[in-house]
Amino acid sequence: MRESKEIANRFREVFLDGTWIANTNYKKQLHTITYKQAIQKKYSLNTIAELTYHINYYLKGILPVFKGEKLEIKDKFSFCSMETLTEEEWGVLKNELIVNAEIFAKYIEEMSETKLEETFENKKYGTYRRNIEGVIEHAYYHLGQISLIKKMISH
Repeated sequence: MRESKEIANRFREVFLDGTWIANTNYKKQLHTITYKQAIQKKYSLNTIAELTYHINYYLKGILPVFKGEKLEIKDKFSFCSMETLTEEEWGVLKNELIVNAEIFAKYIEEMSETKLEETFENKKYGTYRRNIEGVIEHAYYHLGQISLIKKMISH
């Protein structure tokens, strides 16, 4: 169980409370991003709201697999236009990402070493470990984008 706790801590670093690698995390970044900033388009980049939706889509979609259910998400639905997003919906989306991250981290932390090496839903997806590590890497990639977009729209 020690290894799963280490992986859960790495997951928490990028989403909830860490600053070791990126000097920030989703919770910290999103807390200070206003609704207007979240939906502001810069060049041909995704908006911060679209990136937030994208990351949350995967967390929310993978959680059922942790409960033994089927993987139902599709990459083609992972980005959603946020042009009609309201200020209230932005608040809900930010909160949902943080709540899903907390739940996700708890599942990781409670996984046995054996479970980490089991097939994740389908052999083509590899192991639970591979998928969790992929989520962490994917999260850092988009956290970097969010940080840069935030700087661009703040100046």
